[in-house]
Amino acid sequence: MSRLDRSLISGLPLFQGIAPADLDAVMQQARSLRVAKGDAIFEQEGDAHSFFLLLDGYARVVKTTPDGQQVIVRYISAGELMGIAQALGRKTYPANAIAVVDCVVLAWPGQLWAEFAARFPSFGTGTYNTVGERLNDAQTRFVEMSTEQVEQRVANTVLRLANQTGRKTEDGLLIDFPISRQDIAEMTGTTLHTVSRLLTAWEERGLVKSGRQRVTVVEPHRLLLLAEGRADKT
Repeated sequence: MSRLDRSLISGLPLFQGIAPADLDAVMQQARSLRVAKGDAIFEQEGDAHSFFLLLDGYARVVKTTPDGQQVIVRYISAGELMGIAQALGRKTYPANAIAVVDCVVLAWPGQLWAEFAARFPSFGTGTYNTVGERLNDAQTRFVEMSTEQVEQRVANTVLRLANQTGRKTEDGLLIDFPISRQDIAEMTGTTLHTVSRLLTAWEERGLVKSGRQRVTVVEPHRLLLLAEGRADKT
């Protein structure tokens, strides 16, 4: 197997300040994996044998509830860690990670996480920041589900995805991976019918443009008003 070059990770905040020789050592212990669209990178309750860095593509984190429902927890972008069960004190993965498009990931043996976190301050700090941000995001979504109207929840979710992955186009901020209305429904605890109705209404008002697994935010400020409960009916 060809040697993985440190340039794949040297520009990422997680690995800032790490000496080139140490980066080489980190990469020597990594495996490069190509994961086809729709395939699992890891599975819920599977043995957390590895942790991963997404180099290219997008992944969807999906939690299966005890009654069999699937809930989309979040999306992972290139440059982010995932499957860091060790940082949560777990021996199994808490959710599934599914490739949204064809992905390239780096995988390290799970037992190396503690070594990397202790040896490289930027990696340790970055990992704990990632865990904290995701827990905060989960708490925010819980509050939204408990207190907000459906239109607010959907608006907040679309804005979050646009801010996380948005690519500027002539029409506005395009969520830069395939996302279906059913995906948005699962993320917001509502129905496909409701999401379709809202997106159609917003499109008629010029707030968004949507097509087959594509959503573009045309008027982010007006969508923000809806997300905050300050209805913009124009």
